[in-house]
Amino acid sequence: MASAPSSRASRFLTVLGGTPLDPPPLWMMRQAGRYLPEYRQVRSEAGDFLTLCYTPHLAAEVTLQPIRRFGFDAAIIFSDILVIPHALGVGLTFAAGEGPRLDPVTDASGLARLSARLDPACTEPVYAAIAETRAALPVETALIGFCGAPWTVATYMVAGQGTSDQAPARLLARRDPALFQNLIDRLVETSIAHLSAQVAAGADALQIFDTWAGVLDPASFARWCVAPLRRIVEGVKAAHPDVPVIAFPKGVHPQALALLKDVGVSAIGLDWTMDRPTIRAELAPHFALQGNLDPLLLIAGGDALEQEVRRIRTDFAGVPHIFNLGHGIRPETPVAHVETFVELVRKPL
Repeated sequence: MASAPSSRASRFLTVLGGTPLDPPPLWMMRQAGRYLPEYRQVRSEAGDFLTLCYTPHLAAEVTLQPIRRFGFDAAIIFSDILVIPHALGVGLTFAAGEGPRLDPVTDASGLARLSARLDPACTEPVYAAIAETRAALPVETALIGFCGAPWTVATYMVAGQGTSDQAPARLLARRDPALFQNLIDRLVETSIAHLSAQVAAGADALQIFDTWAGVLDPASFARWCVAPLRRIVEGVKAAHPDVPVIAFPKGVHPQALALLKDVGVSAIGLDWTMDRPTIRAELAPHFALQGNLDPLLLIAGGDALEQEVRRIRTDFAGVPHIFNLGHGIRPETPVAHVETFVELVRKPL
């Protein structure tokens, strides 16, 4: 296998470029978060979640915290997928223990109230945080920018919150597909603008989170997830042709993931339910793979964690693979278990 690069081309970016590395590069979704005591301290000082997101030096600080503690191969900027609807004029609040609350967009009048462009008051702090973070990161550590996929963001905008199966958005897409298409189109355009600005500010790679892709049937997945993703990647790469993009369509059947082969992404993020031999056979020739440890195993620790890390590394040995979780790290995860996890990923098999 190739050895780790020593230049600005980090281990993370090397694997995104299609070169396997052993041990694989490592980062965790939601790695800047509530499981860290230093994060909880900054969060307390900020007063509320949106203030933390929109205060560049605080967002940069919490982005850097897991890098200082664990030395991950990539940092992901601290922000939120709902920055885009907020920047389009949708009312947004975060209540402790309740998750996000938005002013729902359910009809033509709601769509008409959306701004034509992103409000710089919401987006410029993100770009400032990226610039500050990039300047402070070790040269070998990549910085990831991100957005939510249009389908997933639309589900929150239509329901006004998260739901168990995102039925409100699914119903609107069935009852008024033209209206829903207009909403998706607006999100595609603004996602391109937001992601492109993140690259200009210093992001080395991008991830597009489609957390609710798994609730769709195959035809709806093709229309509401695959087609918008292709347009976003094309739009971003028109301005930044070399930036790698990771797609994370959570809960999608491996056969449906094959639809992503021609959208231009460099890697596919895998949740913990995926059958790795199938994924390796069907997708590894086309993408780098990212994932897919069950976040609950980080809570369990012990032999269960060690055995699964070993299995994942064995299953993906010899193909471009970035070690990550199958979803975000949970707040109750012991820090000591994360330390063990990092050691397990980085030691020889």
